[in-house]
Amino acid sequence: MADPASQSLPDMRSIRSFVDVSHSRSTRSLAGCAALGLLAVATSTHAESVSGSAALTSDYVWRGTTQTQGNPAVQAGFSLSSDSGFYGSIWGSNVEFAPETRASSELDLTLGWSGTLSDAWALDTNLLHYRYPSTTVDLDWTELNGRLTYADRYWLSLGYSPKALGSDDDGVYTQVGARFPAGETFAVEVAAGYYALDDVYGDSYWHGQASAIWAVKAPFELRLAAHTTDSAAERMFGDEFAGSRVEAAVQASF
Repeated sequence: MADPASQSLPDMRSIRSFVDVSHSRSTRSLAGCAALGLLAVATSTHAESVSGSAALTSDYVWRGTTQTQGNPAVQAGFSLSSDSGFYGSIWGSNVEFAPETRASSELDLTLGWSGTLSDAWALDTNLLHYRYPSTTVDLDWTELNGRLTYADRYWLSLGYSPKALGSDDDGVYTQVGARFPAGETFAVEVAAGYYALDDVYGDSYWHGQASAIWAVKAPFELRLAAHTTDSAAERMFGDEFAGSRVEAAVQASF
């Protein structure tokens, strides 16, 4: 589930205990099977390339809030892509949400298409299913995402879910960001996001992040990121999950 400015991402899922506990286990199983089926379709389209990544981060931060209550996370994923632009991916991390949820792991299953629209413009659209295998309540949900990129440096992302964060209500996420290379091994990224969750929590919030990335030696990369949210996020989720925080990570891509 990673986008350029975030595979270190947190969300409100870390703070809420029971949003939509009425869904049955059978519903969760059907949703998971459907997502796995989508990945199977992706892998059957004559995959031309296989890629993967693994990371160790001091904090799993997603959309400005911690998913591990400020604790470290181990993350890994792989992707299969075809020459037509279609791809399927799976990504996982440990998480630490409210104790009542007993959630300890997250799997993100993605089916999408990415390609160039012109020499400068590129588009990525995907369906992303968030799944929490260890939880005793229904936290699983699905989001439709799109990302428009210009010159490999500037992007606009939009995400929509009719069951945002596992609820029965709509949520819309928007992000703008930019990447500024400094030589061949160093870059700075900045991004700002707005999560419209009025139907879920009766409020919405802004967050921002700035990251320094150093490509130490292939395939390793170091990242230092500073995150902050507005006061609305702190009111919604508590200052132990929102507010300002710093995250350091080492990642390997292959």
